[in-house]
Amino acid sequence: MYSIADYGLMIADQVRMNAYVEAVKRSVKPGSVVIDLGAGTGIFALLACRLGARKVYAIEPNDAVHLARSLAAANGYADRIEFFQQLSTKVKLPEKADVIISDLRGLLPIFGFHLNSIIDARERMLKDGGVLIPQRDKLFAAPVHAPELYNPYATLWEDHNQGFDLQAARRITVNNWGKGDVNPEQLLAEPEIWTQIDYTRVGGADFSGEMSWQVQQKGTAHGLLVWFDTELFEAAGFSNSPGKSSTLYGSAFFPWEKPVELEIGGRIDVGIRADLVGDDYVWNWKTLVIDQAGSEKASFNQSTFFGIVHSPAQLRKQSDSFVPALNDDGLLDQFILGLMNQERQQKEIAQLVIERFPARFANRRDALTHVAKLSGKYSR
Repeated sequence: MYSIADYGLMIADQVRMNAYVEAVKRSVKPGSVVIDLGAGTGIFALLACRLGARKVYAIEPNDAVHLARSLAAANGYADRIEFFQQLSTKVKLPEKADVIISDLRGLLPIFGFHLNSIIDARERMLKDGGVLIPQRDKLFAAPVHAPELYNPYATLWEDHNQGFDLQAARRITVNNWGKGDVNPEQLLAEPEIWTQIDYTRVGGADFSGEMSWQVQQKGTAHGLLVWFDTELFEAAGFSNSPGKSSTLYGSAFFPWEKPVELEIGGRIDVGIRADLVGDDYVWNWKTLVIDQAGSEKASFNQSTFFGIVHSPAQLRKQSDSFVPALNDDGLLDQFILGLMNQERQQKEIAQLVIERFPARFANRRDALTHVAKLSGKYSR
């Protein structure tokens, strides 16, 4: 969940904002109907109104939408922007849009329900021949020399182990990835395209791709650097490649299990997969390094699935043969949710909860807080 300060940083990122402003200028015409998908504090909605949009539908599940309403009123656009505090997949609009503007990415475009939201909006809410912003993203990768990025994932478990064997922790952390900005000189091969996202056609949220490099220079490779270039609309876009990164995005570093000394004449084969499971992605990156003689030098098969500590109990509960039964928390919430459909005030529900579960809450205020939390999530 973004804070208001986070939205401010997005607006302050000139690489990102200048490109989006240019794309909006080229796509929004007087009389246009526009959707600001994931509107945040509504900056794109305001831009669309300034360019003559007849109507803007701003969709944002975060409470930031209330600030967006205030900003729309302060700038004289309250009559042209209609706000929805809801996931876009649950919103029904009275008309289709000429333009849909979104920036739902995380560090990389393959993030949460980003793709599913775009696909749904494109299919249900965009006129035939309408404009999607962004149009497409290209994701690149390259092997990288980055000891400063590698240290938090691997080296610290070896250099600061106090004489203990901490390899089990190391095996978990090297199966994670995160932000990692480097200089272009740290790349050990020319970038290769890993995958592309054409938002006008994409039909699914899972991605995979393979790359191969002939080693042209010696160096110690610590993993892969991944970034994206975006085309927003009619050549307006930006890149977060090394040396060109926006302050908001940066690049992503995928560590290898071990650093590898590359030899000229060798080869690196890499496959990367991203599969949406539940509400998050499971990433897998496989690496094979061949030496100049054609022999295997290193082979890694890494996944964010192995980057999480899984308790036996949680793994058992994920099995398709598991027979679930409500625990004490489940029974409590089931009781509260049942009362919510009986036209009772929350204070009355809280009192009934205390009577039914007297040992659960220290006082009435705690019970009311829990009821209000469930109400905020599930009530109409």
